[in-house]
Amino acid sequence: MSEETIEIPTADGTADAYVHRPSAGGTAPGVLMLTDVGGLRPASLELSKRVAEAGFVVLTPNVFYRTAKPPLFTFTPNFAEERTQKRFAELVGPLTPDAIERDGGAFLDFLAALPGVKPGKFGLAGYCYTGGYALRVAATQPDRVAAAASFHGGGLCTDAETSPHLLLPRIKSRLYFGHAIKDRSMPQAAIDKLGQALAAWGGTYESEVYEGAYHGWTMPGHQAHNPAQADRAFTKVTELFAQTLR
Repeated sequence: MSEETIEIPTADGTADAYVHRPSAGGTAPGVLMLTDVGGLRPASLELSKRVAEAGFVVLTPNVFYRTAKPPLFTFTPNFAEERTQKRFAELVGPLTPDAIERDGGAFLDFLAALPGVKPGKFGLAGYCYTGGYALRVAATQPDRVAAAASFHGGGLCTDAETSPHLLLPRIKSRLYFGHAIKDRSMPQAAIDKLGQALAAWGGTYESEVYEGAYHGWTMPGHQAHNPAQADRAFTKVTELFAQTLR
């Protein structure tokens, strides 16, 4: 597996990013990995490396590039504390729906042009805040995205006019949702409502709650990290990409 640091030009600036390629060489399908709000760091990059070794060229951008380069936090985040909530607002504030749509197109353009990326459609995976981000990119790039996954995604189904679940009619890709238990950012009522919206949508999807897994369970170093369920999530996302990216 190889690792490269690169910069992606966008309409709003320059996003720092990593590219990981499988050891086998040759061409491989392209995947866009979107980090949780902790941003680019060893835990998120380790996940990108594992996906690359499963047979994909993986682009992992700093989606919060408008605000800061890593490290995004100078302290250990704790969402029960005001300083963490304030920093979260600083990071996600610039990411309006229009900004996400512009960035998504720029990231996919860059991914498509990378050496070794097999021509065809792409896969997306979002974690925490970027679960909804992945859905928005899938909706605005419907002919370029074959699969999109969200793990412990927050705010996927709300009463807001910009709620990600309202984008479903525009999405053509296969979708996967892995939810956390007792997640304040995506409570069971919201999971149920999302399930109803998915059923009405009529596309191909899977939506499930990971038993015993709390918000953040996929990330090593997170207080909620659940190694067994994290491995299951990794298997799910790589199987999704293997089955859809031809």
